[in-house]
Amino acid sequence: MTTPQEELLPATRRALLHRIAVAQADGRAPSLVAAVVRDGRAVWHGARTSVDGHGPDENVQYRIGSITKTFTAVLVLRLRDEGALDLEDPLEKHLPGTGAGEVTIAQLLAHTGGLAAETPGPWWERTPGSLRPELADVLGNRTAPHPARRRFHYSNPGYAVLGALVEKLRGAPWEEVLLREVLEPLGLDRTSVRPQAPAAGGWAVHPWADVMQPEPVEDYGPMAPAGQLWSTTADLARFAAFLVRGDDRVLSAETLREMRTPAAPAEAAELADGSTYGLGLQLLHRDGRLLVGHAGSVPGFLAALFIGVEDDVAAVVLANCTSGLFVAQVATDLVRLVAEAEPRIPEPWRPLREADRSVLELAGQWYWGTSPSVLRVTADGLVSLGPLSGGGRRSRFRPNGDGSWTGIEGYFAGEVLRAVRRPDGTLDHLDLGSFVFTRQPYEEGAAVPGGVHPEGWRGIG
Repeated sequence: MTTPQEELLPATRRALLHRIAVAQADGRAPSLVAAVVRDGRAVWHGARTSVDGHGPDENVQYRIGSITKTFTAVLVLRLRDEGALDLEDPLEKHLPGTGAGEVTIAQLLAHTGGLAAETPGPWWERTPGSLRPELADVLGNRTAPHPARRRFHYSNPGYAVLGALVEKLRGAPWEEVLLREVLEPLGLDRTSVRPQAPAAGGWAVHPWADVMQPEPVEDYGPMAPAGQLWSTTADLARFAAFLVRGDDRVLSAETLREMRTPAAPAEAAELADGSTYGLGLQLLHRDGRLLVGHAGSVPGFLAALFIGVEDDVAAVVLANCTSGLFVAQVATDLVRLVAEAEPRIPEPWRPLREADRSVLELAGQWYWGTSPSVLRVTADGLVSLGPLSGGGRRSRFRPNGDGSWTGIEGYFAGEVLRAVRRPDGTLDHLDLGSFVFTRQPYEEGAAVPGGVHPEGWRGIG
């Protein structure tokens, strides 16, 4: 998977090595491995370790904790795309008797179903899953400490429920479905539910002394879909490329864009922190760029995978310690280092293959009231409408095939844009969700809501 490191400049490679070296030393991690992906390919791998003469490579497994949730979300979205479920379906429709049946599948994916953060009983990540053999043992009696839809409340049991949903609809264990439908098609042969040698051991490092002890490795049972997977930087690099580009054998690029779209209401602290959640993916705003991915932690291991989609750069960081190292920050720093040192070279501009005169007629300047906007026709077959300058509402629109367009983002997402013509066929105005755009501000004779003053424009005298 790893391509020649000369694909990154020597100064960039040194900056990446320096960042993970500082992280491993300051975080006192027994070992740390990292990878960078650019243009869909791994272009750098680095490792730091406390063991002389040994450096883990991109094929050594580490436990990845809650990055497992993204894999589970992919399985659920596959079911949706096949028509086996709707994201707005209540859980009860497909998995009755849980006690959380009114919660929708979308809410479970986005952690907005109000379910508890953890399971009842002892710490599930350090105890065997046999203590919680059934879904009822995972959920307990207090299933919903918060009203659904009102707030983002991270729920590990919620993803155990989604794993059970996959099992119910597929008629097979979650891990078998994952292997057949995701791991094998994507070539992730070093990602597994249980460790496969070579695999790192998990350690707890004493917070006030440079000593450590091994952490237990448990099988989580029904909680496995929330955090049990083991993987490598090479496999997660491939997975990161898939999360951007898609693979029609698993999920389309369009569905993955949906997963990367914010789906949970951000609270004040999360707004200040620049974080929110999509459908199985975390979204972070760091250093002026949007990053998507997931972090993970279980006793003995820390993991992070984050992607700067616009930069087409991703980073994976894995470590074998329980705490003390902010791997998500390290991963986002690796993305930033590459994106800033070696900015993405854009594809060459190319014109439209064919020019539709009725669409070209819409291009140019328009006015909503007195606010100037511009409509552009782009080579990707879309049109965009937004302020001529400065900030404000702007959206792109896809054609509907009948001369109308539907917004795909921003304020006008889902709204329909229509060109309204006069009886003689000439263009009068644009209608966008009751907003009227005219060629001139308050154009005389145009269908401006409220009409135009008969005296028209005038001075103060």
